[in-house]
Amino acid sequence: MEKQLFLGDEAIAQAAIDAGLSGVYSYPGTPSTEITEYIQNSKTAKENGIFSQWCANEKTAVETAFGMSYAGKRTLSCMKHVGLNVAADAFMNIAMSGINGGMIIVTADDPSMHSSQNEQDNRVYGNFAMIPVFEPSNQQEAYDMIYEGYDWSEKWGYPVLFRITTRMAHSRSGVRTREARPQNPVGVEKDAQQKYTLLPVNARKRFKVLLDKQKDFLEASETSRYNQFLPLNPLKGTLTDAQNANIAQAKSPLQGVGGLLQGVGKLGIVACGIAFNYLQENYPDGFAHPVLKISQYPLPIKQLRQLVEACDEILVLEDGYPVVEEQLKGYLGIGLKIHGRLDGTLPREGELTPDKVRKALGMEVLSGYPASEAIAQRPPALCAGCGHRDVYEALNEVLKEYENAKVFSDIGCYTLGALPPFRAIDTCIDMGASITMARGASEAGIFPAVAVIGDSTFTHSGMTGLLDCVNAKANVLIIISDNETTGMTGGQDSAATGRIHAICMGIGVEPEHLHGIVPLKKNFEEMKRLIRNEIEYQGVSVIVPCRECIQTHGKKVKTKK
Repeated sequence: MEKQLFLGDEAIAQAAIDAGLSGVYSYPGTPSTEITEYIQNSKTAKENGIFSQWCANEKTAVETAFGMSYAGKRTLSCMKHVGLNVAADAFMNIAMSGINGGMIIVTADDPSMHSSQNEQDNRVYGNFAMIPVFEPSNQQEAYDMIYEGYDWSEKWGYPVLFRITTRMAHSRSGVRTREARPQNPVGVEKDAQQKYTLLPVNARKRFKVLLDKQKDFLEASETSRYNQFLPLNPLKGTLTDAQNANIAQAKSPLQGVGGLLQGVGKLGIVACGIAFNYLQENYPDGFAHPVLKISQYPLPIKQLRQLVEACDEILVLEDGYPVVEEQLKGYLGIGLKIHGRLDGTLPREGELTPDKVRKALGMEVLSGYPASEAIAQRPPALCAGCGHRDVYEALNEVLKEYENAKVFSDIGCYTLGALPPFRAIDTCIDMGASITMARGASEAGIFPAVAVIGDSTFTHSGMTGLLDCVNAKANVLIIISDNETTGMTGGQDSAATGRIHAICMGIGVEPEHLHGIVPLKKNFEEMKRLIRNEIEYQGVSVIVPCRECIQTHGKKVKTKK
């Protein structure tokens, strides 16, 4: 065992390699991207022949990983939280069929929406699918849980959903690694056809098996070393002078309702995942209240009962939705007061922080130095030299000629076209929605209806929307702004590179209304002419402005030098 300094993402990646991983299949999405990138750049992974490929989207990634698991190998699939929405069809049915080789699906949630359009908490998906969920409290635990998680997955016969948040993914800590294991041999189960062919007759049987497994999942959770009930023991004098001082000085929002000022042991704390880390930061000398640490789900009922018997009220600390808080209300009924996000003890939105925990506990929150007035606010902007800039400038020029023009955009670095100086787009909802929304708006009477989508997003979720438009003979202009990479997440390979024209032709776009152009100043007037002409065409038009991302081009030049 040796200790290394790892990001949470890197700890997960190294643990998977050490546990005998055979393949990782993912779609890049902050804050999960570094997991797959670490494996792709790992010398050990290359020597061991570990497959590590970016897929067209999260659904194809999960299905490919599942195919490797079917063959008995250990697999990993990583995505940001909204990616699980795309993979949900496969995810829910894999939870029905079960797996063969160990399979872990990592979802990197993003409370506070640092780089996302929502802050959904995918522990809800774990409950929905009725499979085990793991939520580490620190980087070492992330490593250990992945390393052991493959054993658990194979023992139970089901995938594991592994939930982290932005701070866990992107903060560093020392991690002790373990001895590397060999990869599993290829081996398909004897009952594979019945198990993996979810015809209704088989699906009903698999659902019953999944229901029967719930007691095993619960027992595993209740006996897990990652779930700990930490009671106070007054006979051993567990409170230090510092803890007593904290209690005496506390001005808790719970005061007067059985909280901190009404005696040690009255308040119990449930701390989930990284929230336990934040709680430790505020009690460096030991906890002043009974604590239940939860890092493995389903909820450990035995430990919950122990906490309830020792306390009058419960404070729930969790980074994300009030998932545990709501479940506790269901398990415990109305006889116990439960505090957290639902009653305002903690903010309902945004990520949990050590200061928010501190404030909920009634401790003084120390404010830092205010930002200097000399520091200007710098909103994100498209890079100087980016091809998207030339596309938006030409599009804006042409659309000035139309009174009711609307531009439906999508998720990528080109979404920054919504900000000054361009203000070129009117919507951005989810991957692929630009094309389908443009069609719907056109059929409602909006003219012109223009869609702007990137190359990676097009192959992720845009192709089916284009097929709908072709089949409906929709009056839309679709601009596929191709920078030959997945630029927003750091320049990963794009599944679309070199294939967009062929894909559009195969889908049925008329050749005379499929155009390519290089978005440069010297081609500015030609871009305007193309946009204007295709807006006036009563049907589906596609323009593909293609120029390599300025950032990936710069990296290639540096590498060459």
